[in-house]
Amino acid sequence: MTKIRGFEKVSTYAAGEVELPKRATRGSAGYDLTASKDCVIPSVFKALKDPAPNSNPVASTLIPTGVKAYMPEQEYLLLANRSSNPMKRQLAVPNGIGVIDSDYYNNEGNEGEIFVQVINYGLEDVHIKQGERIAQGIFMRYETVDQETDAFDVRTGGFGSSGR
Repeated sequence: MTKIRGFEKVSTYAAGEVELPKRATRGSAGYDLTASKDCVIPSVFKALKDPAPNSNPVASTLIPTGVKAYMPEQEYLLLANRSSNPMKRQLAVPNGIGVIDSDYYNNEGNEGEIFVQVINYGLEDVHIKQGERIAQGIFMRYETVDQETDAFDVRTGGFGSSGR
């Protein structure tokens, strides 16, 4: 059977308690991504009040998922906030969405593990437990322009690796 699109565990979590993303209902567009380990998302307001030396008090936090996604070349996985995160937890994806490119899968930098970037604009730190749903991933198709060249860089790393 030929694989077209889906999720796999990264090797460091292969035997662990990481679950592959799934849709909550038949009508759900997004696959729920969960945290692969417990983590704390610090409140930006607490950090501003008492910043650590040489730190950025409003930095976002990367939550590991322990999974990677594979898909055809002209698709990407759109990472979106869960609708309950801003209202119930004061957590937001700071850039609005995340984009997981098809060539992110199995990259040498981090094997293609998906991380969800969040910022906590609440007054208290938020504790995320392993297995908690933190974002949703939606497979999307994209188009390219007629004048596309074949001169592309090769992805050599993980998170943020296609930037200069």
